[in-house]
Amino acid sequence: MTRTTPPRPLAVEALFPELASFRGTTTRLHPRPGRPDLSASSVGGPMLWPADEPWPVCGEAHGRGRGRRPADIRRYRQVLASAWTRGQDPGPTDEERELLVELHREHRVPGASETDPLPLIGLAQLYRRDVPDLPTGPGDCDLLQVFWCPFTAHGPGRYGLELHLRWRRSWEVGAVLTAPPQPLVVGSDGFLPEPCVLHPEQVVTYPFAGLLPEELCARIDAWEETLEAEAEQAADGNTTETLGYQYDLSIPPGWRVGGFASWHATDPYPMDCPTCTTPMHLLLTIDSTEWDGGSGSWKPLEDRKQPTHHCATPTEVTVGRWGELNVFACPKEPEHPHRWSIQ
Repeated sequence: MTRTTPPRPLAVEALFPELASFRGTTTRLHPRPGRPDLSASSVGGPMLWPADEPWPVCGEAHGRGRGRRPADIRRYRQVLASAWTRGQDPGPTDEERELLVELHREHRVPGASETDPLPLIGLAQLYRRDVPDLPTGPGDCDLLQVFWCPFTAHGPGRYGLELHLRWRRSWEVGAVLTAPPQPLVVGSDGFLPEPCVLHPEQVVTYPFAGLLPEELCARIDAWEETLEAEAEQAADGNTTETLGYQYDLSIPPGWRVGGFASWHATDPYPMDCPTCTTPMHLLLTIDSTEWDGGSGSWKPLEDRKQPTHHCATPTEVTVGRWGELNVFACPKEPEHPHRWSIQ
């Protein structure tokens, strides 16, 4: 089934014609639980990985000997989902609650060292043929593969993520690794994605307001303030939602490729290539939710009748405190190191 973004509540370029010169596109990936295969773009699906190529690992020294077992996490999700979709008496039974408590228990890995090679988790793979806004990789690579370490224990503050991106030419892969290694335990269940098929859809997008020319940004702010004041007067004390540039008209929520990054949690700051200082472009957004209470206007038409808790978190991935991870790439030299920020 395809996923279709509803038309925007209003034509923002009619209000602010200058936005036409900043118009861009982004590809919403619309991941939904499924059974993707090696030849498909996916989140949490099998990777097209050569059998004779070492699987990526995290070698940074940090604790990795205590956490939840991946098999327990998947079973926990299955039990909970089944319980809440029962037609009669939905919700976990007493027996299921006992099982859920056991499945949620952390385990220790005897003898684990802080420097043992730790297999990274395959987060996503994207083929250019499926994703219109995915750029060509170095040397005409057509496949982007994304991995991360299942522990938040990196960098100077010991709370950072470890992300690994690999570009490759899919047609050069011969024998495929059928049983990739996986970590014995993970630091959080949000690091373990559910296998999802993708329904890519290219939509129009505009930059974060704080990156627009100052005069245009001020006019957008004034327009929003006017809408809020009118809504307060008309509501007679009742709270009503109003349109906003950030959450309704510019940057869609959810997993997506290309377009513009949102800077709603921090002030915008330069993302320049660490190798050549070229301003970097947004490559990929990894989001904890497909939409939330503030961005519900982006909910696909096909999901309108679905309760939010059934379809707003299909990947089960959680970034930070339910935020989003924006990954940036050098447009001049795609092989240069990537950068990322969490919003």
